[in-house]
Amino acid sequence: MIDFHSHILPNIDDGSRSIEETFNLIKEAKQAGFEAIISTSHYMENYYETDVPEREVWVKAICENLQNKNIETNLYLGNEIYFCNNIIELLEKGKASTINDTSYVLFELPLNAEPMNLYDIVYEMLQYKLVPILAHPERYSFVQKDPDLIYDLIEKGVLMQANYGSIIGQYGEKAQLIVRKFFENNMIHFLGSDVHRPNTIYPKIPKILNEISDIIGKEKLEELTTKNPQLVLNNKRINIDEPIEFKLSLKEKIIMNFKKWGKNSFKDKL
Repeated sequence: MIDFHSHILPNIDDGSRSIEETFNLIKEAKQAGFEAIISTSHYMENYYETDVPEREVWVKAICENLQNKNIETNLYLGNEIYFCNNIIELLEKGKASTINDTSYVLFELPLNAEPMNLYDIVYEMLQYKLVPILAHPERYSFVQKDPDLIYDLIEKGVLMQANYGSIIGQYGEKAQLIVRKFFENNMIHFLGSDVHRPNTIYPKIPKILNEISDIIGKEKLEELTTKNPQLVLNNKRINIDEPIEFKLSLKEKIIMNFKKWGKNSFKDKL
C-alpha cells in the first residue's frame, strides 16, 4: 500500500516535530502495511512556506538513512497546497510541488467556507494540464451539507482523496456519514492517513481497512490504496468509475445541519 497523504517531514508544518518522530511514524506505517509514503507537507502562504529544494533535501536524507538501515520503505515528495489564487505560480516558482514531480496536485480548501473562485482555479489547473486532487472532501462543512459539489468537481476532472480516519469517526459523525456515501457512490479515488503524530492513525489502519472493504470490496480497496497511487507516482492516467449522484435523506440532512447537544447527538434522537 501507498500512504497518499502524510505530514512526516520534521519541523516543516504542524506534523512531525523531530527526526525521531519522523522515523517512529515510518516504523508505524511499515507495521500498518505501507510500503511507500507520500510526504504532503502543508504549503500555506504566510504560514507554511518551506520550498521544494529544502524538502527535497529532507526526503533524500531520510531515504538514505532508511536504505542504510535496510528498511524497505519508499518516500516521495509532494504538498498539500492550501487553496489560493496563485497555485500555478507557486508550482512554477518551485515553492510548492506536485506529487512526485508529476501532473497531479493535492490541494485543500478552507474547512468551513467554499471559495467563491473554486471553479476558476480548478479550471486554471486543468488548462495547465494538471490533475487536481482534493484532500479529504468529507471534512468540509459545506460539502457535508451539499455533497453535489463533489459530484460536480469529479465530473469536471477533479479526483478525491479521503482520510482513513473519517470512516471510524475521527473527524466527527458528519464526516463519517458523508465519506461512507462517497465510498458507496464511486466518489473516492485515493486514501491517505493525514498522519501528524505517532500512535494516532497508523495503529488503527488494519481495522479501518476491514471497515472500508466491507463497503467497497477488496478489489476496489486495492485500487484506492495501491493501484491509483502508483499510477500517480508514475504520472499515468487514472481511469475512474462513473460517480453516482445521490441526495441526502431528510434524516441525513438534519444530522448535517445540527451540531451535537450535550452527551447525545441529534442523530441519536432520530
